[in-house]
Amino acid sequence: MSFFGKLFGKKEKETLDEGLNKTKEGFLAKITKAIAGKSTVDAEVLDNLEEALVNADVGIDTTIQIIERLEKRVQQDKYLDTSELNRILQEEIEAILVDASDNSYKNFEVPANKKPYIILVVGVNGVGKTTTIGKLAHNYKKAGYDVLLGAADTFRAAAVDQLTIWSERVGVPIVKQAMGSDPSAVAFDTVKSAISRGSDIVIIDTAGRLHNKLHLMDELTKIKRVISKILPDAPHEVMLVLDGSTGQNALEQAKHFTAATDVSSLTITKLDGTAKGGVVLAIAHQFKIPVKFIGIGEKIDDLLIFDKHEFVDSLFKL
Repeated sequence: MSFFGKLFGKKEKETLDEGLNKTKEGFLAKITKAIAGKSTVDAEVLDNLEEALVNADVGIDTTIQIIERLEKRVQQDKYLDTSELNRILQEEIEAILVDASDNSYKNFEVPANKKPYIILVVGVNGVGKTTTIGKLAHNYKKAGYDVLLGAADTFRAAAVDQLTIWSERVGVPIVKQAMGSDPSAVAFDTVKSAISRGSDIVIIDTAGRLHNKLHLMDELTKIKRVISKILPDAPHEVMLVLDGSTGQNALEQAKHFTAATDVSSLTITKLDGTAKGGVVLAIAHQFKIPVKFIGIGEKIDDLLIFDKHEFVDSLFKL
């Protein structure tokens, strides 16, 4: 089976740089304003920088930790030049992401000892969940895997139709039932079919109703329980898809979903159309759940593996 080689080649880096343009412009503008006219990093600079980071949707908790780390660096060198601030800030942002991103996936690959590898995809309507599933299927197929999709969002005909279109576009099979069918039954049939087909990866879509609806969370629990009857250790991954353009609202969604189910990975979409990409830092740091993929465009290949170094580098790239 052939896997992708280098995580970030020239093409991937250019795509990331372009996709983060709006965020980068706002992010760097706020930082530049925070240190304007200053020759050294003093308390005022740190206060201004704290405000700039919060306004860039980095989040209060994450911002506080970044500022605390910067204060320690400043104490080591009382005359730290503001021209060095961007470099140090970049280093400290990367440092706080270590715990959240240590388990970053280096390629579109899955454990060889788990076949089929079951991915349950969750998230509210409108975050780009179904599109993400289509792009995932494309990339996994490109990496040499046999992929099967499951349309368990049976409450919206549009959801099943959209996933069917993606299955045809990518060239992977799909298991689906009539609208209104029991989602857990669809999930059960999908996994059962994957075993009989010898599929490598199963990606199951789920209903995307409001995250504060208790019955939705009960439904996710039921789907997981039914799947585990066939494969005791499945699902192997519960991926939460969040819309990066919603800023702090994405954080609220993450809080609800992580409280209700065992989310093991995150995908953050629509970063190309927003200046709120700083929320990626807040989400990765606060929840200590790996950000696995980021969406930075509409094209089928505009789903990139998240690499904290390359991401932060693109944020600071002039």
